Amino acid sequence: MTTMTETCAEAPSIRDQVSEEEWALRVDLAAAYRLVAHYGWDDLIFTHLSARVPGPEHHFLINPYTHMFDEITASSLVKIDVDGNRVMDARQPVNKAGFVIHSAIHMGREDAHAVLHLHTPHGQAVSAMAEGLLPHTQTAMIARHDVAYHDFEGIATDLGERARLVADLGTKNAMILRNHGTLTVGESVAHAFLRMYYLERACEAQVLMLSAGRDGLYNPPQGVEEKVEHQTAPAGMKRLAEGLAWPALLRKLDRIDPSYRN
Repeated sequence: MTTMTETCAEAPSIRDQVSEEEWALRVDLAAAYRLVAHYGWDDLIFTHLSARVPGPEHHFLINPYTHMFDEITASSLVKIDVDGNRVMDARQPVNKAGFVIHSAIHMGREDAHAVLHLHTPHGQAVSAMAEGLLPHTQTAMIARHDVAYHDFEGIATDLGERARLVADLGTKNAMILRNHGTLTVGESVAHAFLRMYYLERACEAQVLMLSAGRDGLYNPPQGVEEKVEHQTAPAGMKRLAEGLAWPALLRKLDRIDPSYRN
């Protein structure tokens, strides 16, 4: 019996219809979807990861609103413009809330080539805490200095929210969407994914830490948070993501199921 995953993986390849640069981007973004599923960060068919296609049109790739994340392939990603119109033939719909959030960031931040947005239980838990992300773990200190906050306005289907999303993100590269979830951006899929990894791990650790109560929490020594910020400058983290972590993650995926490359 053919499974849905097999059907998605066996969909016709569009590799000969796009540039080599776009194909490489599709492979990376499909890999990110599979990795989100692998780490248990997915939310059925909801939430979104996107990447801007090179060129002046500001087209971007996003998931079809029909596939589980472990079904996504390079060919199944949908290319749309900043108005939500599908650029290439595609029968699958695109989630409007995903379009609003991702088009806002892609339009408003020229360096935001990739945008990742999740609804994990740990990310949502921290998004509901008044103090936000606390600096009590090394991972939190790596992520925290680059985190912005955006207040919840309901399910993101209002185009008017786009300007406020961009304004709240500012020059930061991660954002906690209050009462909603987490978001990261990057100059590459690899860079955005590593930022999300640190943010989600920090949120998970915070939930575990606070489950034991606030009494007895150890505060990091004065000045150490600033030291970690200096040690994790964006240029160095980008090299770490693209040169070391991402190739290792792709090897992991290739061992598990290389069909994301189709």
